[in-house]
Order: sequence, then structure tokens, then C-alpha cells
Amino acid sequence: MKRRVVVTGLGAVTPVGLNWKEFWSGLLEGKNGIDRISRFDTSNFSVKIAGEVKGLDLSDRIPPKDLRRMDRFAQFAMIASIEAVEDSGLNLLQEDLNRVGVLIGSGIGGLETWEREYRKLMEGGPNRVSPFLIPMMMMNSASGLVSMRLGAKGPNFSTASACASSAHTIGEAYRIIERGDADVMITGGAEAPVTPLALAGFSNMKALSTRNSEPQKASRPFDRERDGFVMAEGSGICILEDLERSKKRRAEIYGEIVGFGLTADAYHITAPSPGGEGAARALKMALSQAELNGEGVDYINAHGTSTLLNDKLETEAIKTVFNTHAHKLAVSSTKSMTGHLMGGAGAIEFIVVTLAVKKDKIPPTINYEHPDPECDLDYVPNSAREIKVEAALTNALGFGGHNVVLAVKKFS
Repeated sequence: MKRRVVVTGLGAVTPVGLNWKEFWSGLLEGKNGIDRISRFDTSNFSVKIAGEVKGLDLSDRIPPKDLRRMDRFAQFAMIASIEAVEDSGLNLLQEDLNRVGVLIGSGIGGLETWEREYRKLMEGGPNRVSPFLIPMMMMNSASGLVSMRLGAKGPNFSTASACASSAHTIGEAYRIIERGDADVMITGGAEAPVTPLALAGFSNMKALSTRNSEPQKASRPFDRERDGFVMAEGSGICILEDLERSKKRRAEIYGEIVGFGLTADAYHITAPSPGGEGAARALKMALSQAELNGEGVDYINAHGTSTLLNDKLETEAIKTVFNTHAHKLAVSSTKSMTGHLMGGAGAIEFIVVTLAVKKDKIPPTINYEHPDPECDLDYVPNSAREIKVEAALTNALGFGGHNVVLAVKKFS
């Protein structure tokens, strides 16, 4: 029989909060984490804004020698992983570490390291390049480093599916426990894409908001005046655990993961398929696995990027799947506050739906000022809402046509 899988620990590093409690309270307050970029000079860039992680003290968690050998995205993953394990109450010294795994996804990986070392190569020649370049930039370095730090010897790998990366990772971790290949999974995602090269690339794609004069109003999912997403950085990590063992150790259970839908658009490298067809199939798959009908879902944390196509087509997908219930659902996009963490987005948004189910509270979509007739659902505009949330979904849709939906139920 398939094993039931629950969430017993949370960790987050985001532009809205440096741990999961700060993150959650910030979202409920409508706190905005987007501002002008401070990490490098943007004078020559058409986009000058992002969601940066500020004020994070790494030194009390990661030794200085180790810090120098970790890309920024892996540093975020390490901090969030340590928090999640502590939050879960797990004592890893007493665990069978062969049954504890680590899966951490990223869409881009160690891009900051790549840029820095490439500059060294061009300016000083090959002997100037760090011998740690490859271990620091590779996508799986976060999973590897966290497993080494915590001693976890179970399943260990990384997924890369652009903005769906960490949702894929959590779904795969769920499956690993469900089929009995591990008892505990430390899982989520991390990204640190706020670099000159990434900013230039996404800017030239015309994917980013250029509302530089009003950074905190730039990310406005589902609003008629939206003009692109806002890049952001950070990490979200969860502890998934076999239900029976979590009950034996009397762990606090935040929610139960019950569905994992995953599909491909097979349509275009960046644009969603017409009508949100691929996303709709992922929604249906997650609902079927969760044994939920449409009326059983109270909340959807939308992918909601603040781009013209995504928000319109995601709305269409929700209406296709939920029919008349689509207009009774609460649908919000927390990217309005965090910006888009790309490969880390699915994980922090999975944390959001898990806490919505646990706390019966829904964060808002801020900056919702101009209704769009093509986006006509209840987007929980501008203020958090307190309602009973028995089941919730989170959508993650990535460049390449990747669609993931995760379903969480209140534990009972």
C-alpha cells in the first residue's frame, strides 16, 4: 500500500522574510520585498529592480571556509534546510540516515559563480579561474552540500525544469516516501538569479517589468496594467515524512501532500499553450490523485507571474478545470510580494498553501488595482483573508512547457 506523506518542517529565505515565520507573517501583512537592485550597478540596464534577500547573517550557520566554496543559491538552500530540520524536531543523530534523503531543485544554479569566474578568465587567463568553479556552479551542489552537512544518505539529486523545478522536486520527494524508498525527505528549491547576465537576458526577452520608478508596484499579477515579472532570489525547504513515523515521534503536522500533477505543453519554449491546456491537465491529474472534486478545493496559489500571457492562460486553465466553482475559489499570487524566485518559487509557494491549510488564512495578491476582463476570478485583492481551507493547490509553470500542480489537505 502507498504510504501517506505529511509536512513536518518548514524553512524559508525570501525577500519578504528570512525564516518561514517572518515570511508567512509578511505575506499576510501584504509586505513587499521588491526594490531597486543593490548588489551591482544597474545604470546601463533597462530593468533596475528585483526581490533581493537582505540582512541575512550566514556566518552563524555556515563556517566562513565553507561559505567561500558555495554559490549564493546553495547558501540559501543550506540556511533554509537547517531551519526546516530544526522546525521539524528531528534529531538526525538518532535517525537511520540511510532513510533520509535530500532533493533540492534549481532552475539556474550557480550563475553568480559562473559570471565571476568567466570574468577572471577573460581578464587574467585560465590560471585565475577557481578550482571550485565546477562544484560551485553545478545545479546539484545544493542537494549534495546539504546532505553532507546533515549526514543524509538516502535519495539525493536535483531537478531542473525552470520555474517548475522545486515543485517537481517536492513532488518527486513525495513519491519517494510514498513508495517506501525513504522515510524522510529534505526537499525544496533555491535560486540566486539576480546577476548582471540573468538581468540582461531576461530584460532582452521583454519578460521583466520595467516599472523602475515604482518597484513595489511592479509585480501585479492579474492586474490589467501588468507588464512583466520581477526576478527574485531565495529558498524554500520542507520536511516530508512518512505519516506513521511522524505520529510515533509526535511531530507537529502542517498538512498532508496528496496529489502531484505533471505535464508538458509541447508547444513553445517560453509561451504557455493556448487556453492553458497543459496546466489544465496538470490540475486534473493532481485532483484525481488527491481524490478531490473541484468543489473540495478552497484555495489555489497561482503561478501568477504578472506577465500578460501567463496570468490570462492560467486563469483560463482554472476555469476549464473548475467550471462554475472557479469563481468561488480563492486564487492569489504571492509573487506580487516576493517577486519570482524562479526555480525556488514552487517550494516557497508550496509552503504558502501548506500554511494556508494549517492556519486557515490566505495571503493576498497585492497591487491589484485595475481589473482585467480576461482575468476574472477572485484573486484575494490586496488584503489577506481568513477562511476555512480544507484543501489547496499550488501551480508551477516553467519555461520549456513544464507544468506542475501540488495538492495539500488539512491533516486529520
